[in-house]
Amino acid sequence: MIPAGEARCSRAGCVADANWQILWRNPRIHTADRRKTWLACDEHVGYLRDFLTARDFPLEVLRFPLPAEAGAIV
Repeated sequence: MIPAGEARCSRAGCVADANWQILWRNPRIHTADRRKTWLACDEHVGYLRDFLTARDFPLEVLRFPLPAEAGAIV
């Protein structure tokens, strides 16, 4: 797992700290138990979410890092 202070937004060219994680999968090639993770800053979370939603990919948007009581997603 990437420490919060070292995690950067996945948007091309962005170097901002990540505050969100987008868990997604392409159902045509990923089984239901496999998800990919993109990290996003506040400015790009909507852009990345909309990019995946337009392709009908199942996704979940969560704060990053997760609160300790929520567990960790690896």
